[in-house]
Amino acid sequence: MPILIFLGVIFIIIGIIGCIIPGIAGPPFSFLALICLSTAKKWEPFSIRFLIAMGVLTVVVQALDYLLPAVGAKKFGATRYGFWGAIIGMLLGIIYVPPLGIIIGAFLGALLGEILAGKKAYEALKAGWGVFVGIMVGMLLQSSLLIRGQYTRLLNYLGERVFNY
Repeated sequence: MPILIFLGVIFIIIGIIGCIIPGIAGPPFSFLALICLSTAKKWEPFSIRFLIAMGVLTVVVQALDYLLPAVGAKKFGATRYGFWGAIIGMLLGIIYVPPLGIIIGAFLGALLGEILAGKKAYEALKAGWGVFVGIMVGMLLQSSLLIRGQYTRLLNYLGERVFNY
């Protein structure tokens, strides 16, 4: 099963990159790494309960990663225009300036949306800041899930199991 171990390591690397670079879904790749490594070792290193818990956490963190920028914008006073501006800006940002375009596009989209709604520059900047804060909180959640839940066990697994193959 060396190919599964190789794929698991590749998925780990993509998962780490995905926590830092917006636009790459880090937690699902990390969960795939857990599945690959568990399959390679006949389900010994991780219990089914652990895998189910990590699967649920992966879905929750991934959903929050998409919802938190909108929640941040609302929390900081964004209107519907700012909310939709952030979403459109995020989509345009990933197309034209990947991967950081998601952050820049969402911020600028919320800012422009609020200006179009007739808000003053300060209020528009406040909504844009809310989007930025939401994106950063999402990245923090992803990183926390990966570091605490998965990589602690993966490093133990790699250290004890793979290199003593």
